[in-house]
Amino acid sequence: MRGRDGAALVAVEWGPPGGLVVLHWYHTLVAEPTAQITTLLVAPDDRRRGLGRLLLKAAAQAARSAGCDGLEMLLPPDRPDLEAFCAATGFVAAGTRMTRPLRKKGGER
Repeated sequence: MRGRDGAALVAVEWGPPGGLVVLHWYHTLVAEPTAQITTLLVAPDDRRRGLGRLLLKAAAQAARSAGCDGLEMLLPPDRPDLEAFCAATGFVAAGTRMTRPLRKKGGER
């Protein structure tokens, strides 16, 4: 499924879905649009069979067709397996991301 600002791609061979990748693209002030993968899931029984690589390939094709010149993925700090997978599929570490919460602790604004 592809929309104006992103896509959700589901991998199905037989039976229930084996994987999912969700990405969205956004414009920046200094470059062409960039696509960001926000979800990458592969069913435990389907891991180590190349499905994750196929999902990334399909995500890259969707991003290219939307005019994006880059693909990025934010990784949680406690997932060395995911970091190794990303490195093996061509991702490289790039800079530091800074964030600022919009709500104070306790839900106040």
